[in-house]
Amino acid sequence: MRMRLRRREAPQLGVLGALALTATLLSVAAGAGSTGREQTDLAGSAWRGLVGSPREQVAVGQRVIVVLNSPSLSDRMAAAGGQATEAQQRQWTASALAADNLLIARLAQQGVNVKPEHRYARVLTGFSAPLDPRAVAYLESAPEVAGVYPVRVTYPASVSSNLIEKGGLAAGVGTRPGVSLPGFDGRGVTIALLDTGVDTKHPYVLGQVLGGYDAVDPSTDAEAEASPDDPTRLERHGTQLAGLLVGSQGPGKIEGVAPGATVLPVRVAGWQREASGRWAVFGRTDQLVAGLERAVDPNLDGVALDAARVALVGVAEPFAAFEDGPSARAVAGALRLDTLVVAPAGNDGVAGPGYGSISGPGGSRAALTVGAADLRESSASAHLVVRVGLGVMLDKRVPLAGAVAPGPQQSLSAAAPRLDRSELTQGAPPRLDHFFAPDGLSLVAGRAALVPAGDDPAYAASQAVKAGAGLVVLYGGDSLPSGGIGLDDGVTVPVVGIPADVGARIAEELKDGRSAHVSIGRVSSNASLTAGGVAPFSSRGLAFDGFVKPDLVAPGVGLLTSDPGKAEDGSARYSSISGTSASSAIVAGAAALLAQARPQLDASALKGLLAGSARALQRESVASQGTGLLDLGAASAGETAALPTTLSFGRATRTDGWHATRRLVLRNLSSRRLRIELATDPRDRGGARALVFAFAPSQVRIRPHGIATVYVAVRALAAVGDPVEGRFAVRPEGSDAIHVPWLITVRPRHDELLSSIRLSGRSFKPSDSAPAVLSFQAGRIATGGQLEPVALLQLKLRDSDGKPLGTLAQLRDLLPGRFAFGLTGRNAEGDTLEPGRYSVRLTAYPTGQGQPSVTTVRFTIR
Repeated sequence: MRMRLRRREAPQLGVLGALALTATLLSVAAGAGSTGREQTDLAGSAWRGLVGSPREQVAVGQRVIVVLNSPSLSDRMAAAGGQATEAQQRQWTASALAADNLLIARLAQQGVNVKPEHRYARVLTGFSAPLDPRAVAYLESAPEVAGVYPVRVTYPASVSSNLIEKGGLAAGVGTRPGVSLPGFDGRGVTIALLDTGVDTKHPYVLGQVLGGYDAVDPSTDAEAEASPDDPTRLERHGTQLAGLLVGSQGPGKIEGVAPGATVLPVRVAGWQREASGRWAVFGRTDQLVAGLERAVDPNLDGVALDAARVALVGVAEPFAAFEDGPSARAVAGALRLDTLVVAPAGNDGVAGPGYGSISGPGGSRAALTVGAADLRESSASAHLVVRVGLGVMLDKRVPLAGAVAPGPQQSLSAAAPRLDRSELTQGAPPRLDHFFAPDGLSLVAGRAALVPAGDDPAYAASQAVKAGAGLVVLYGGDSLPSGGIGLDDGVTVPVVGIPADVGARIAEELKDGRSAHVSIGRVSSNASLTAGGVAPFSSRGLAFDGFVKPDLVAPGVGLLTSDPGKAEDGSARYSSISGTSASSAIVAGAAALLAQARPQLDASALKGLLAGSARALQRESVASQGTGLLDLGAASAGETAALPTTLSFGRATRTDGWHATRRLVLRNLSSRRLRIELATDPRDRGGARALVFAFAPSQVRIRPHGIATVYVAVRALAAVGDPVEGRFAVRPEGSDAIHVPWLITVRPRHDELLSSIRLSGRSFKPSDSAPAVLSFQAGRIATGGQLEPVALLQLKLRDSDGKPLGTLAQLRDLLPGRFAFGLTGRNAEGDTLEPGRYSVRLTAYPTGQGQPSVTTVRFTIR
């Protein structure tokens, strides 16, 4: 019996749908150290649609990534201790590519023609290609294949320069990274930027950005591309991150973290057609892995001696913190080739597009995963009054979402764009033509434009301004946060947000022909609710293997940077950006400074120093901040690194006596002999008192540039209830301590990964056109909101005696969702089954420790 995939709900949609039914979901780790800042959480939800690009529905077809067991260049280099000649490296790369060729030739002999889109030999061995279920089944059973993985979708997570120079920004709108290392600018260090295209001619980054490589369209370079539907819309994200990295001589003396470094742009996301046929900015994981291949071997000569010192991944796979997935494997391969990969934690925290967990490839233990901190001390608001006729529809203070503050008391008549009800419910923001009447006259010129925010509030505001609006009032979704839109050369008037229901009522009044007026007062500054803490949108841990992520946090709200293209007056565009991709850029720039200051450090040492030396934020949990806020000064003086940078003890049982042991490797990065002591941090949260830790040994002496291994054991004195967290202190004598965060989750009472299993017919005849449908729920959402995905799902056919008849399907890295398969009455080889009784055995393996979930479905072939 052959099993064909009939229909499978998109994993991201399945997760979002389930999460939408739960009020306030954090990950299990966030529950471990909940701060109780309900007001912050509620305010944080307003960041939806503002952090990163809107997430379009994308169809990736039947694309998969095939990972082979054959060693890659990174594997060979690791086995050789990191030392190899150029000739050896070329030979190893060629051998990995030959393994691809051999497998593809074997497939051709089986009648399966494979046309690879991307081929991998450096960070991992394998290829990506569109393959039908028959080819996937063949590959999963091939001995040279380590796994076949689905291709996932990745997403990229302005006022004029004159306003920046004059200091005319509203409070909390434009901030500077504030990260530097005196005497160093990153000169001589190359940072590979894996993101959208970059405007290399922008004066802020001019001369610091190379031509680069385009994994989306290999026939071009990595320039920022315009939308095929609208030439005025350029890819922005890559240019913004490049400015945070190497910007210099900007207005108001703004500059990037490492202005002397060199950026190698690798375009792994850009304008591509999404599911409905529209153009949208996104990437795919096969393109991301191809980008990492280029980051470690820029000229593709098979030698990694020219590998980028640091690789910044500016895109993220939402809800995909898998440790064994292709992108996570590729990050580990890059680290073995001495490239530090800095990745965003994701923008799916309490304020993200959906409540979830760490994004990929940030779930890789090899990645330096970064969350976003909100360091703004104040935010801006204005008094807004909206009247319709003699009635007052709104009278309250509202956050100033844009960068431009209103002048003295303004009172403007209100107008709205031409939109029908279907356009309002689709979520897309209004286009420029919506703001004009059929005769070509602007509907909003000189008026207060009442505009539905849609899923891209910044774009909606910019279109209203292009049509001549004197004030933009956005409504729809949640109220906009202060500074949410930030700087944008296309938004040169004040922008505020009002509640969705109020905006909808006013829009109906305008549609019925009634007049409305909007009055806005002066802006006042307010203390920020989240000042000095983790931004509400920043994803909380854990990774799916239970390790603490993010590793650390860095400034990630309202950062001033470059924007592609030119303003109407011909000057360069500047903007602000928020998100964990922005905070990752700050850390990548810091890594470049540290690499210049201490060139003897390898990628693992850079990672260990940056994570271990971070400063803990007192109000935040380990799961939200990792080790804490980036402290480059402490990292530059550090003498010790710990690997891994965070520890997971797995899932504790709810009984007394639970225990676990983990290994911690300590490195002496100094030129002197170090005596190092390990201890629990006295600031551990109260829940840790039910645990006893032991270090073997608790003190070590390490020679200069040497390593030592320490085992950390934990035992529960009582039943472990809620997840508990803390930090270990690694204290070198005569030097500052570093810290290793840990978190222990609790094993659920019911840990089934398979549920709601249904078979449309228990007795049926073989049929390719009308198969019986087997549907089930795979994965779950645990108490507290932690996603419990499936690492491996197997469906195996058995006869009436239980004898195995082959594997019908095998899928990897499945997010929680409902899946459906068709039973056609054929076996794994495609032959029709004889009448009789059979069964399908479903086995779902968890991503972390634990037993698989197994169930059997019986049926009869007539």
